[in-house]
Amino acid sequence: MTLPGPFGTPSRLTAAVLAVVAVLVVALLGGGLAQTGTGELRIPAAGTTTLLRLLVFTGLAVHVGELAGRRLARDGPRPRAWSAPAALLAAAASAGLLLLFGAVSGLGPTVVYGLREGRLLLVTADAFVVAALCAASRRPALAALPLALAVGAEAMRAHPETYQPVVGTSLTVVHLTAASLWAGTLLYVLRTMRLRGGGRDVLARYARMAAWVYAALAVTGTVSTLRKLPLDAVMSTAYGRILLVKLVLFGGASLLALAARGRMMSAGNAEAPARVEVSVLAAIVVVSALLTVVPDPHGIGP
Repeated sequence: MTLPGPFGTPSRLTAAVLAVVAVLVVALLGGGLAQTGTGELRIPAAGTTTLLRLLVFTGLAVHVGELAGRRLARDGPRPRAWSAPAALLAAAASAGLLLLFGAVSGLGPTVVYGLREGRLLLVTADAFVVAALCAASRRPALAALPLALAVGAEAMRAHPETYQPVVGTSLTVVHLTAASLWAGTLLYVLRTMRLRGGGRDVLARYARMAAWVYAALAVTGTVSTLRKLPLDAVMSTAYGRILLVKLVLFGGASLLALAARGRMMSAGNAEAPARVEVSVLAAIVVVSALLTVVPDPHGIGP
């Protein structure tokens, strides 16, 4: 008799391996393919940067989702905590981005730490380390504070603009927090349901929270796009092309979310579409990491 491995059946292991390969291909080659024919300058080490940012976003989503998921789970068995390893993964990836920034720019550590980008990456890495320590302590909820600091630092890094920087940073803070809550909390809820062999009440509580999260994502995403991307540059820039892919995936996740909630209201199996939904959300995280690497389209057009 063969015992199942950590991924379950061999078919699930094969699917996991294929998913990892697909993520690596998209992260390493996606930015370059999106820039084909645009005439935009190539970003040095774009593939490596995308992978590292993907790890940062993944660690953030898992940790934030676990904090919210614990509240939704309430009493009963809870899945094994992933928050501390997730935060350490994000911290290591942030440190990797800092080292990569120094290597690409050809600057020494002391100079890099004195630059805005370097300081923000250092703050992000330190914040995730503190979050991991909080997660391993008796009061894991304290990790919300350093996680908020990490989100703020990432939002400031993404908006080095000199015009209305507070607006862009605020939109990104809300958007990144909402995205982490949607994907990370759903992952934790599904793990809880699997552990308990059910748990429709947990999914129902998540659905009520997700409605507000979805609204925040839609509003901040729309406003940020209108501020950053001229309409006539959608197809002529890598940012616009990748954004279109993200919008398609976002629409698919929305339909799956509606399907799950429809089945839940009719006492059907809502877990199946919810599992597909979390997979689509994972793809959105990959695409979002790509968006942070391709050239900023602001200022293109008339």
